[in-house]
Amino acid sequence: MGNLFGRKKQSRVTEQDKAVLQLKQQRDKLKQYQKRVTQQLEREREIARQLLRDGKKERAKLLLRKKRYREQLLDKTENQITSLETMVQSIEFTQIEMKVVEGLQVGNECLKKMHQVMSIEEVERILEETQEAVEYQRQIDELLAGSFTQEDEDAILEELNAITEEQMELPEVPAEPLPKKKPEKVPSEARPKQVELVAAS
Repeated sequence: MGNLFGRKKQSRVTEQDKAVLQLKQQRDKLKQYQKRVTQQLEREREIARQLLRDGKKERAKLLLRKKRYREQLLDKTENQITSLETMVQSIEFTQIEMKVVEGLQVGNECLKKMHQVMSIEEVERILEETQEAVEYQRQIDELLAGSFTQEDEDAILEELNAITEEQMELPEVPAEPLPKKKPEKVPSEARPKQVELVAAS
């Protein structure tokens, strides 16, 4: 019991899974950075507009230079995110391809084992033996059919007729004569009253 609960379960997480997870985490961090920089750019543009209204042109220009630099960083970040997503997709697709190859390999090994058990030579030998057995049986049938005399044929027919009669045997006719049937007496009430009939006519 102690071994059962103390046994470590083997992790199904592969190195590829870990790599994909890390790439996705890095991508998410870059997206958060991208969102933060975009918000900062919007604020800096508003500040530059306010500085121009206040007549502080040089400070507004400096701020716009800073903003331009951040925009370039934003473009680089977008490219990095695209690269990370491409890498994740490539790894995931490669994992699928590996599973397909593993399945093909298992199937190929199975077919090889089956072919070892049943080679072409073995199949040809079985078919040849089957053909020989069929031919041998045909020869026996021909010999048996040719070895019967007319007397044998008559005996076979006689036995066949006897079996047929047994199957269609009718019941025996009784030896004693059947009892004669006495006519039943009709009750007087059931007889038509001739007197009434005559009177009615």
